Amino acid sequence: MAGNVVGLAEIQRQVMWNRLIAVVEEQAQTMIRTAFSTTVREAGDLSAGIFDLEGRMMAQAVTGTPGHVNSMMESVGHFLKKFPAATMRPGDHYITNDPWLGTGHLHDLTVVTPAFHRGKMVGLFANTAHVIDVGGLGMGPEGRSVFEEGLYIPIVKCFAEGRPNETFFDFIRAGTRLPVELEGDIYSLCACNDAGIRRLTEMMAEFSLDGLAPLADFIFENSRRATEAEIARLPAGTFHAEIRSDGYDEEITLKAAMTIEKDRIIVDYAGTSPCSTRGINVPASYTRAYSCFGIKVVVAPEIPNNWASLAPFEMRIPPGSILNAPRPYPVSVRHVIGHLLPDLMMGCLCQTVPDRVTAEGSSCLWNPPLRGGASVSGPARGNRPALPDFEIITFNSGGTGARPTRDGLDATAFPSGVRTMAVEATENVAPILFWRKELRPDSGGAGRTRGGMGQVMEIGARDDREFACNAIFDRVKNPPKGRAGGKPGAGGRVALKSGRTLRTKGFQIIPEGDRLVLELPGGGGMGDPLSRDPAEVARDVRDGLVSPEAARALYKVAIRPDGTLDPSATETLRRANRS
Repeated sequence: MAGNVVGLAEIQRQVMWNRLIAVVEEQAQTMIRTAFSTTVREAGDLSAGIFDLEGRMMAQAVTGTPGHVNSMMESVGHFLKKFPAATMRPGDHYITNDPWLGTGHLHDLTVVTPAFHRGKMVGLFANTAHVIDVGGLGMGPEGRSVFEEGLYIPIVKCFAEGRPNETFFDFIRAGTRLPVELEGDIYSLCACNDAGIRRLTEMMAEFSLDGLAPLADFIFENSRRATEAEIARLPAGTFHAEIRSDGYDEEITLKAAMTIEKDRIIVDYAGTSPCSTRGINVPASYTRAYSCFGIKVVVAPEIPNNWASLAPFEMRIPPGSILNAPRPYPVSVRHVIGHLLPDLMMGCLCQTVPDRVTAEGSSCLWNPPLRGGASVSGPARGNRPALPDFEIITFNSGGTGARPTRDGLDATAFPSGVRTMAVEATENVAPILFWRKELRPDSGGAGRTRGGMGQVMEIGARDDREFACNAIFDRVKNPPKGRAGGKPGAGGRVALKSGRTLRTKGFQIIPEGDRLVLELPGGGGMGDPLSRDPAEVARDVRDGLVSPEAARALYKVAIRPDGTLDPSATETLRRANRS
């Protein structure tokens, strides 16, 4: 009988755990429905979660990015140090965008809210969202210190017992090009946490809970034990990998030595390039966030993400490394480097569990920040009226790396997981037109499984007026590599429609009468291209993903003029290749 009681209690705790995940997912969806910035409501560049009274994350929303949620996991502890739980009251909301206490750059706002049930504080809700503008130079790599990059918000109370801190909001409105959007987003973040609190109190009443501590213990114990069990199944040893970024004015090298022990994984980044003078540096919390994600998706993907399931992953990041930039180094586009880390982790893990990893992908987002109006002064405008002032960012992605048994995903964000923004959403809020947006043929690396395709985009302003792009692109000089004999994906390209190649990073004017052309990278291939089924190659040719010339050169597959496979000519090509 006692065994049955224990079993029922375990089942009930599992049900409550699942309910908690549903609660924080509703929290995230509330933010998406109420956000002002297109980065949140269209791309889903956010995170949401619930924490115990010690600041340990119990559950995260399914919607959101690893960089946000895994670094936000560290943020709540910083909030509690400044504002202890005993001082918090119902209706309080606390906020920061400190890159070293939050999620890595000033464009991310993190809001923490205490949750009360029957007059007693039982936990905290937190969320993070990427907003379009916080003043300064705008989102881009040009800053020489974080103080040039925008409005710096320490951990402060933005609502006290439900009443807005008007002095705080005065500073916020004065410090941005988009005061309505920024203030609206802050209200959205607070409403998002309030929605989570309402659902939590309903859940606690339903299950007759006075607090969350027993449930937290259950979640943490099971998560850590399950993660350690997965680590124990891996071959032990130390595995090395290296990856290169285009950098700003010189290339950056990221090095990792991953040591797999019985119950933990340690990653040492010794040998990685030092900090840059520009805003591509990465605070340590963001490095840990994407490093943990890169390991977890391979080692323990089915275990829910929380404080305990991430605890067995330890990062050793040398001070002064570009992956451990100290304040006040510029960090505005820390994702350019940070998004390469899962590929680096898989470079280590492919030496021990090769059947679980993907080839390298385009990794960092190609999300051009665009600006226009009187602040954009190019030589061609003369006395012609400028466009209305605008500031917008649009999220787009290249191809992901090939998987062991499936092709990579076309134009899909990995590792960030954000959604590609519909062109109509951008055109609706800014005088920008997308003249072309299509998959880029031959960009996916050849292999037994093919890399995902990149995109080609052509962007102009209304009436072909001049505008500016603050380029934050990578994987141009260093395209994604294949694995196990797979070929690399195509590198990216940034240019004007008139033909001139642009820099891959930095503020640049798109002249009047011209347009911005972006060719996004494709993912690397997996395995020998000659082991790919010729029928699949023929299908790719018919779909316009692979040209007949590339099919012949890379796969030794001959395609007839009508797009069908020519088996006889294909056999001749492959026989000649073998000889």
